[in-house]
Amino acid sequence: MTSPRVRIGVLGIVLLAGALVPTAAHAATTPSPTVEEQRLDQPVPQEILRRSGFDTMAPGFARALEHTHSYAQARQAVARQGAALWRRAVDRAQGRGAAGGDLSRDDDRPLYWARLGMTRQVRTWAPGFAVGERQRAALLDLLERTSRGQTDIRYPGKGLRRILVTGFDPFTLDRDIRISNPSGASALALDGTVIETDEGPARVETAVFPVRWDDFAAGTVERTLRPYLPKVDLFTTVSQGRVGRFDVERTNGAWRGGFPDNENVSRTGTVPVADPASQPQWTTTTLPYAAITAADTGRFPVYDHTEVTEIPAGATDPVVRADGPTAGSTARAGGGGDYLSNEIAYRATLLRDRLGLHGTLPGGHVHTPVLQFGAGNTAQVTDPEFVRNRVDIIDQVRAIVTVAADASLRD
Repeated sequence: MTSPRVRIGVLGIVLLAGALVPTAAHAATTPSPTVEEQRLDQPVPQEILRRSGFDTMAPGFARALEHTHSYAQARQAVARQGAALWRRAVDRAQGRGAAGGDLSRDDDRPLYWARLGMTRQVRTWAPGFAVGERQRAALLDLLERTSRGQTDIRYPGKGLRRILVTGFDPFTLDRDIRISNPSGASALALDGTVIETDEGPARVETAVFPVRWDDFAAGTVERTLRPYLPKVDLFTTVSQGRVGRFDVERTNGAWRGGFPDNENVSRTGTVPVADPASQPQWTTTTLPYAAITAADTGRFPVYDHTEVTEIPAGATDPVVRADGPTAGSTARAGGGGDYLSNEIAYRATLLRDRLGLHGTLPGGHVHTPVLQFGAGNTAQVTDPEFVRNRVDIIDQVRAIVTVAADASLRD
């Protein structure tokens, strides 16, 4: 038998230990940072954040989370802070407010790295109230959507045409962590702007998507675009493509080629969509590609890109077709390849068709040139040629969208 005093002393030690050390159940509900988030601690991301003033975003967000006392309050904080990050990135890109540092305003990378700092805060946050696995996942989803402009698509006012443009995060960061994505930079530069077309002003709204296979399989593209495609006059998805050229991709294929994404995850197989029984192997652009390629939109040439890779009907081996797919063939690469560029084009145009808009809504995919650093720059996060290339690509995306709007709205 143990004396009451000893038993009380032991109980006190156990309770103190329990207060200081997380329980196994609590630890299990606090995930570790993702592969993508772990890159954040490297010197280049930290320099990009510091030189843009975006190094304050994640710490401020962490403080906002710490001041919440319920899941409902946490959702409000996440929604508010995510939307503020998107708005700050757009304002910076469009010359509003302080630059926050010497990094050029056209840079999309501060948004990308600041968002990862914030998602890591949510993922590793240990609040003083219960947050289940699904609740944490819902907070992460809310942060992703609000900080990517996906919940900020609005077309105020009458008499304005409506255009929707999407871009992507930087990718292949293990190859070069300094990488910027001109499609994401274009989205920031164009969001909420008005372009003048032959038929009058048109309002451009934008959103940015992750370079992650599993997010696409979960329907992030369809969830974002479905409410707006019936209401817009034109849309184009945009991504970084080939060196030294723009491409208007004529055909999109229902195939994932497995190249690793930003989480170093590979996925190979048919693009997973709802109602796979009715899923076509190919979808096509309805953008006015002839008008776009004929116009003088900037210093980079623009091509009507028709090449695909297919397995012909009755065959087993893939072949490259310069002029598009043949009847009954199986897709192995669209004009935009077999990565997420092709997949967003396929999903967006398939959604257009399933909404019954193929004959009335111009839409498709545009590939920008690869954004390159100046000759000899292997370590610096920016240089004058890098900035010039990105600004020229952004300006040419704007010009291409204007030409597409002019050609489409006249018809």
